[in-house]
Amino acid sequence: MLVGRLGLDTARIPHADRHGLVWLDRGRLEVEDGCRRFVTAGGVLKAGDYQLPHQSISAVLLGPGSSVTHDALRLLGRHGCVLCAVGGEGVRLYTAPPLAPDTSALARRQTTLWAAKGTRLEVARRMYALRFDKIVRTRDIEVLRGMEGARIKRAYVLAAERFGISWRGRRYDRANPNATDLPNQALNHAAVTMQAAAAIAVAVTGTIPQLGFIHEDSGQSFVLDIADLRRHDLVLEIAFGAAKDAEHRPETVDRLVRRRAADLFRRKAVVPTMIDAIKTVLADNDEASHDGADASQP
Repeated sequence: MLVGRLGLDTARIPHADRHGLVWLDRGRLEVEDGCRRFVTAGGVLKAGDYQLPHQSISAVLLGPGSSVTHDALRLLGRHGCVLCAVGGEGVRLYTAPPLAPDTSALARRQTTLWAAKGTRLEVARRMYALRFDKIVRTRDIEVLRGMEGARIKRAYVLAAERFGISWRGRRYDRANPNATDLPNQALNHAAVTMQAAAAIAVAVTGTIPQLGFIHEDSGQSFVLDIADLRRHDLVLEIAFGAAKDAEHRPETVDRLVRRRAADLFRRKAVVPTMIDAIKTVLADNDEASHDGADASQP
């Protein structure tokens, strides 16, 4: 973010050469003299008046306490910059108009890989390789799901022990997600925050939420695929930490989860690493190293 009028109305900078994401909250996004201007009372940014690069960002993530003018929306749309209305640090995604990037390469690659059973399985194996942080040998999706189920059960036990939480197993009633004990409620809320971060990454990359490689039926299948890449570490860190905090603080577990998630999302750059993960799992076969075996945990 710089001072002064930035960019020419006729210029177009490819998204590959842009700076990526800008996080804004507690202020007003407007246009003055052809420049995007953000006036904030103080939040992510210190209180002040900022002028945003006219064309050199790909997405504006607009957080709580903010407003946006019609003229600002027009300018964002004209330059292909997506506006996502988000919770603090991306723990919720409320809306993201499909302004899309300037190339359909990732979406076309996703569609091609998803359309054939063989390549769909290869992408699923890359995702499991990222989650397990090791080479995945099997090519049977049901075996992979079984490995995942056993691993997450053990991860729950270890996380509960680490935080000193009583754990009696995963229980989740979709019709009434709060009708369970505190650790399970925290896990439900933490999963929602991770799905929000994944939804932002999917929106920014212009990939297709419905075309998942592990999840199949949901209209957010690919979002769920990407969210699950951080299921074993961040979701458990957020959930069991919040459940422990709830023993000593007079706040709802939902609020405690959001607070911990916002802190971790900022410190660990969760949304940017998810964007990188999307590019990794959708890489051409020649670009992927041993089907993701050499990829480190994002």
